Amino acid sequence: MAALCRGRHRWKRTNCLYVLARNLTGKFDYDLVVIGGGSGGLACSKEAAQLGQKVAVLDYVEPSVRGTKWGLGGTCVNVGCIPKKLMHQTALLGTAVKDAKKYGWQIPGPVCHDWATMAEAVQNHVRSLNWGHRVQLQDKRVKYLNIKGSLVNEHTVKGLTKAGKETILTAKNIVIATGGRPKYPANIPGAMEHGITSDDIFWLKKSPGKTLVVGASYVALECAGFLTGIGLDTTVMVRSIALRGFDQQMAGLVTDYMEAYGTKFAWKCVPQRVDKLSSGALQVTWTDTKTGSEHKDTYDSVLWAVGRAPETKALGLDKLGLQLNKETGKVVLGADESTSVPNIYAFGDIGEGRPELTPTAIKAGKLLARRLAGQSTELMNYDNVPTTVFTPLEYGCVGLSEEEAEKRHGKDSIEVYHAFYKPLEFTVAERDASQCYIKVVCERGGDQRILGLHFTGPNAGEVTQGFALGFQCGATYSHLLQTVGIHPTCAEEVVKVNITKRSGLDATVTGC
Repeated sequence: MAALCRGRHRWKRTNCLYVLARNLTGKFDYDLVVIGGGSGGLACSKEAAQLGQKVAVLDYVEPSVRGTKWGLGGTCVNVGCIPKKLMHQTALLGTAVKDAKKYGWQIPGPVCHDWATMAEAVQNHVRSLNWGHRVQLQDKRVKYLNIKGSLVNEHTVKGLTKAGKETILTAKNIVIATGGRPKYPANIPGAMEHGITSDDIFWLKKSPGKTLVVGASYVALECAGFLTGIGLDTTVMVRSIALRGFDQQMAGLVTDYMEAYGTKFAWKCVPQRVDKLSSGALQVTWTDTKTGSEHKDTYDSVLWAVGRAPETKALGLDKLGLQLNKETGKVVLGADESTSVPNIYAFGDIGEGRPELTPTAIKAGKLLARRLAGQSTELMNYDNVPTTVFTPLEYGCVGLSEEEAEKRHGKDSIEVYHAFYKPLEFTVAERDASQCYIKVVCERGGDQRILGLHFTGPNAGEVTQGFALGFQCGATYSHLLQTVGIHPTCAEEVVKVNITKRSGLDATVTGC
């Protein structure tokens, strides 16, 4: 006990006795303390409270390197899904205005976009969501604490306010749902001083202007897509491949469309340094790895989208001996979201091997809350989780990529049905549909169970969501053929696919 009191936090002896006594008697301040107020943490805390648990949720936003900060709700609400989709919609509307003229709309004069108007509208909506989350927690009787949490032991959390005041909370169970934050590249002079990340782009008051996006993740491509769509000169610098982890044929279609749409790509290029010129412009120096040659250009903004890191460093996990993946820094978890330390659980983006997707975290958080409350034994199913990349030509998928299916089953044991189609809305507008494509990856034998479904085209998320249900029911290729399509839609083309890659026949849809 004396050693505990002499610890680095210099707690008063009374605090030490209080914490120890609570742990020995089994009486805690809360049944559950959740560290992290993102979508998953909020879902977990509210579900637990509804099941009669006494719950507290801790949330504290460390400002970005550029000083950007936001309210309750985590990445998705503030600097992810929500503002991203709204800005993507902004770009789609710009394309729709161009299409409208072909449909007879008389639009006088040139059409231009005002960043400040869009940003204010998006940011106001996000703020309304921040407020809504606070109200919901209050309604559900969840104690919300705007403090930075770290772990003392398996039942104790230390909270630190912005002013430096400490608070001690004890709980029967502790859940970590702190998510992740964007990474800056290492060893590139000027990267951190002059660059921004996705933590900043959605909260800019002024247009980022001519922008270099470094990276080829879905974050990089989505941001580059909407920046191009609102009329900004945008370049994506790619070190190796685009959309790593996704089906690479589909990734190629996405980037081909983006290039035709106006986004520039610097393939196989690696940035070396960023310098701020006297004019205020940012001069980027990079190397073309194909030729070894060095190049320079100037930009108004440099957006780093080179990956995300889990928010684990400030949690004090090392002192508890909680097992982390040394390479990724993520928490090693069991199927029930348990960590290597009893009574401490984690889920969402912070978990090793878990999809970094908001709906996944929400569902996993609710199921965990039910198990901890003794109301259920159901585990989260992480297989066949659907997702969509909101690039100018959207890409939705569920299940295995063609590469992964080949790896698991062998090339001769899978059958790939595919089709190139033209959305009806592209016809009058005279838009190129070369990259609108459907691919259904199936087992070759037996009932031809569907292993993966991939779709590029308008409203890809809306299309993919419905087919994702089929995966939970063990959908087969024959089930697909038995489904009647809705005409005229893009989704109906999925249920009509009949040309196999193996056949070598032209997969272009020509009519009924």
